[in-house]
Amino acid sequence: MTANAPAPKLQVRDLHKSFTTPAGVVPVLDGISLDARSGEFISIIGPSGCGKSTLFNILTGLLSHDAGTIALDGQQLRDLRGRVGYMLQRDLLMPWRTVLDNVIVGLEVRGTPRRQSIEQAREYLHTFGLLQFQDSYPKALSGGMRQRVALARTLLPDPDVLLLDEPFSALDYQTRLFLETMLVETVSRKGKTVVLVTHDIDEAIALSERIFVLSARPGRLKSEHRIQLDTRSPLEARHDPRFSGYFDLLCQELDIQTGQAEKVAA
Repeated sequence: MTANAPAPKLQVRDLHKSFTTPAGVVPVLDGISLDARSGEFISIIGPSGCGKSTLFNILTGLLSHDAGTIALDGQQLRDLRGRVGYMLQRDLLMPWRTVLDNVIVGLEVRGTPRRQSIEQAREYLHTFGLLQFQDSYPKALSGGMRQRVALARTLLPDPDVLLLDEPFSALDYQTRLFLETMLVETVSRKGKTVVLVTHDIDEAIALSERIFVLSARPGRLKSEHRIQLDTRSPLEARHDPRFSGYFDLLCQELDIQTGQAEKVAA
């Protein structure tokens, strides 16, 4: 970063985390450093158990870190609690609440008047094709529709940064492509900064501007790759002539044989 360049939206420097177990101390993160510019979409990939979800739990304040720094807009913080939207693989919708009431829960916690919350929520429900289901309960929805509700709930409080922990991994491929497209269009339009954790190399390339590769536990930053494709469309990106080159390179980074890549990504 040059002297005149703006500070990254999100900056993590030399982050360390270990867990104490009956068998001894287990290091999980060993000096992780990464950053994301305002409005940038980045992904983090790595072997299972390398600390990707632990990193997210530290950023959201669910876990404390042992050493290192976290900064948002150049301001050093202990964590990003209240400043980020966090979406997981499971939608975690409350079954006793309607779609509309699930979406507005973040604004309720914040104390936003209900009428204002509903008005804002309906804009997202309309955008995501869910407005006609606003009075339905989660049990009446398909898996893809539930994840759309979860995405709307994550975006509605207008967080500074979105942390997405494999949010589409349990969905079929067609539904995943649809939600990836919806995600990219929405965050691009609203200028959101996004950090995605995924095991799916294909997904990481199609969605990201940069990809950070972590080593096996304890997680260390192994490499960083800038993805330069001619489109931001997740579907069209997969047909870009450079896509396969990035795919092969990342498979090599993760020590995956090309013939096994499809199985590992799934």
